Amino acid sequence: MQKLFALMHARNMEFIRDKGTLFWNLVFPIFLVFGFAFAFSGGDDALFKVGIIGGPENPDVFPGISSVDLVSYDETDLALNKLRHHQIDMVVDYGEREYYVNEESSKGEVAETLFLAGGAPGFERRAVSGEPIRYVDWFVPGVIGMNMMFSCIFGVGWIIVRYRKNGVLKRLKATPVRAVEFVSAQLISRLYIVLLTAAVVYTGSNFFLKFMMQGSYLNLLLVTAIATVCMISFGLVFAARIKSEELANGLMNVALWPMMAFSGIFFSLEGTPLALQKIARAFPLTHYVEASRAIMLDGATLGEIMPNLIVLVGLTALFLLVSSLTFKWE
Repeated sequence: MQKLFALMHARNMEFIRDKGTLFWNLVFPIFLVFGFAFAFSGGDDALFKVGIIGGPENPDVFPGISSVDLVSYDETDLALNKLRHHQIDMVVDYGEREYYVNEESSKGEVAETLFLAGGAPGFERRAVSGEPIRYVDWFVPGVIGMNMMFSCIFGVGWIIVRYRKNGVLKRLKATPVRAVEFVSAQLISRLYIVLLTAAVVYTGSNFFLKFMMQGSYLNLLLVTAIATVCMISFGLVFAARIKSEELANGLMNVALWPMMAFSGIFFSLEGTPLALQKIARAFPLTHYVEASRAIMLDGATLGEIMPNLIVLVGLTALFLLVSSLTFKWE
């Protein structure tokens, strides 16, 4: 344990003394949250978004109107939940011959008027109500996840590669430190650094922006911890054998940028090609963003996000197995 704590302390002090890294992990995400909050604080855009349940492949809900985005849903409850939160403007259920509107949404009122003007034969009206979700409420889990991803993968993977290149690992190999102790110290050190910075980012932003929080903070912390371990394990895969910082940096960026672009951080994947949605399901960041949003915006319990947690735990086990089998000191 003394060896483990000594390694953890050395890594923590290295992180704290690196002012650039400290700024990136603490201050930059807060600037990003406030920047997007300001950029998207204007009124609603002109595009209608309508949920379709059990309809034809290309339903003609609004004849002659092209500025309508139609999204198909398999579950009525999911579509209605998005309608309550103003994420879509209307829901049309072809199976039950019903349409739903949110009576608190001005866009929903206009969408209903256009829908009825187009005919809408035999559809019965249903009404829901609910609090709207601001873009910043939807966006903040993605910011935390993105910051966590870069901090974990570069903060562990790239650092160990640098240690190997500079001969630090070669020197540690001559000491009583075992590989499992060294890797565990890196993992634990990065885990509580990431959790601490995530808490600072969330608390500092929430003090001014007052994020929507329908679920449990404890559940959100647990999900963040599991996802952090998964990301650290992913970083260890790159750190296992590579000895060139340039190669490691290139490979990490190849893996990180698609994950950042297609994990639902900046925009919803609804309405995107099905193949892209399936690829996104393989990214650990996708499951963290989904689970944390479900907790914050929908009040989801651990049971409801269990599929996301199972994927994160499974990917963690896979990454740790690969990194442990391929790890080399030199």
